[in-house]
Formats: sequence, structure tokens, C-alpha cells
Amino acid sequence: MTYHTTRRRILGFTSCLALMGSLMATTGNSQASPTPQRAFTDDSASQSAQYAPLPSNQTFWDALALEPRDAWSRLAEAFEWQEDVDQARVQHWIDHYRQSPRNITEITERARPWLAWITERVEERGLPGEIALIPFIESSFDPTARSHRGAAGLWQFMPGTGHALGLRRGGGYDGRLDVARSTHAALDYIEMQAEQWYEGDIELSLAAYNAGAGTVNNARSAALSRGQTASYWDLKLPRETMAYVPKLIAISAIIAEPEHYDVELPRIEATPAIAEVPVTRPLKLDEAAHLAGISRTELAELNPGLLGHQADPRHVERLLVPADSAERLVARLSSGTSRRAVAADGDDVYVVRRGDSLSGIASRHAVALTDLARWNGIERLDALQPGQQLTLSGS
Repeated sequence: MTYHTTRRRILGFTSCLALMGSLMATTGNSQASPTPQRAFTDDSASQSAQYAPLPSNQTFWDALALEPRDAWSRLAEAFEWQEDVDQARVQHWIDHYRQSPRNITEITERARPWLAWITERVEERGLPGEIALIPFIESSFDPTARSHRGAAGLWQFMPGTGHALGLRRGGGYDGRLDVARSTHAALDYIEMQAEQWYEGDIELSLAAYNAGAGTVNNARSAALSRGQTASYWDLKLPRETMAYVPKLIAISAIIAEPEHYDVELPRIEATPAIAEVPVTRPLKLDEAAHLAGISRTELAELNPGLLGHQADPRHVERLLVPADSAERLVARLSSGTSRRAVAADGDDVYVVRRGDSLSGIASRHAVALTDLARWNGIERLDALQPGQQLTLSGS
């Protein structure tokens, strides 16, 4: 069966060709996961309708209540490839994952912050739910994962592929490690390749995600010459790519029917635990954490792409924050008093005034000019702007 995408936006034909040409030059998105592949479990992949007694003032439909979903059951509802579970290659990987039950808890706990949010992004695009599990086989859901071949992040982007997809590197930032940005890029890439080369076939696009479109296209040509349909299951591909889609379906099969496979997943809420907040000005993690009412450590863990611990809008479009802190952070960032309020909390933040110079600020606060510039990621000493916030310590 061929699975097709429904695009939510129109890509310009010229820009699409240019980008695909760049991506064709790469050797594939990732060649090896940095950690062993593992099995996964689920505690409530199915759900049933519950019917409450009908008070005299209620209708049948008023009384109908669905059992609350968790993230795994929500994900399972979006699966589209379960008819391929009987494939021999899929069964091989189901057996493989079931032999490593002690790895299940580690992987699924690591997925806790990200799973529901990524599932929601996949749902928005109308993609098969299995796509949300790619980080399981790519990085074991470790957003800081790096392979020995140079791939990085949840989605294991190689440097060239990441660059072609707009995942910036430099200035204390690596977009491949940015969970939000890399997730959007990965889904864009999968949809774009499916439409550009494979008439919407997502399985073929996933093969290209792993091995490169050139490799897959050559394998398709060979399959057609043999009189085959040139679907993913007909292709002769590198060993890792031959296993790529079967691994994904095997994991999804276990999640769809956890009791059948005698496995169990930790409960994760179906509602995303994180939210994106636009970055509209240079923002130190210390300040952002203060405004959001969370710890700096928690914010840093949600934003591993910020290698320099500062979000600069020239490089970083959005921060990920706990969902219940997002509204507060947005409100305080947009408030004209938020900066003064932060400065008033202590002496470690200074709000630049008109006429200030970096050397003058350093002198008044008894810190070295070079330290002050380094702590704030300032390269041009004459580039201060009124209202800009400077940290006065390296902590």
C-alpha cells in the first residue's frame, strides 16, 4: 500500500528543486544510532467508551464520556501501517525488541517530555503516527545524541542535511539539537521527499531519510528493471535501510498492543508537556527561566541546542518551555515592565540605557570588559541597544 501526505503549505517549485538538489548531494540523514535499538511498551493502547447513568435532565450524548487517553494510546490511534506487521522483517525486529525489556523503561522515560508534542506535530500534518517514533530508532529519544559519523539530535541530522534544511549552527547554537526546530525540519524533509520523488509514498521517503534519495532512486530503477513495483519492500538497499521501516513498524506494533507483547510503558499524558515561545530579543537562559518561573536547569534541558546558554533571535526562533509556564513567559516578555522587574530582583542583570557603553557598564559594576562581553555573547562592543539586558556574572 502507498501512503500519501497532505501538504499544509505550498512549496515554490524553484526553491524546492534547489533544496532537493542540495539534499541529493548528502549521503543520507543518519547512518547509525548512537545507542542500541530497543523495545517499547504501552499501558493503555486501547480505549473504550464509558456510559454514565442518565440523570433526568441529560440526553444519551450528554452522558457519553471517553476514558482519558495517554500519549501512547493517542499515538496508536494514528498508526497506519499495522497491516505490515506480518512481514518477516517486521517480526524479526519485534522478537529482537522483546528480548531487551530492561531497556524499555529507560527509553520511554527519556521520551516523556517530547512524545505528546511530537505526536501533535505529526497529527497536524496528517502523517502516519509511526513517524513520531523515528527518534526511538534514531537516537533512543536523547536530544543530545551524537553518532560517530557526525549525526546529531533526536532526528540524527548529518551536518550537510541539517544545513540544507535551515538548521543553523554557530553563534552558540546548533539547530540539530533544537528539538522544536529539528522536528519541524524532519517532518518537512519527509513530506518534501515523498512528494518530490515518490508520489507521496512515505515508506520510500523514510528509506531516503536514512540512506539518501540517490541510493533509493537507484534501487527503485533496479527493481523496475526486474519487473517489480519498486515499493519499499521490493528494494535492495543497504542493510541498515532494509531494516529501517521494519524497525519502525515493529516498535509501533508493540505500542499498539502492549498486552499482547507482555510489555508496559510508563504513563505519559496525552496533552503536550511543552510549548514553543517566540524569541523576539536576545535572552539569557537565566533571565528566561526567571520570567517563566522555572529553574535554569529545566529550561536548559528543554533547549539543548543553546550551546552558549543564550537565545539570540538571529539564530533561535523559539524556546521550548513547560506548557504551564508558556503563557507567563510570553506575557512577561511582551510587558514593558518585565525587564525592569528582572533587574530589580538582584544585581546580576543590567538593563542598557541610552548613552551606555559596555566599558562604562563594566567599570561601574567592577567586572572585566572581556568577561562582560563573553557572558553576553557580544562581538561588537559598540552594538548595545537601549533596553537590552546584560548579565553581570558568568553564572
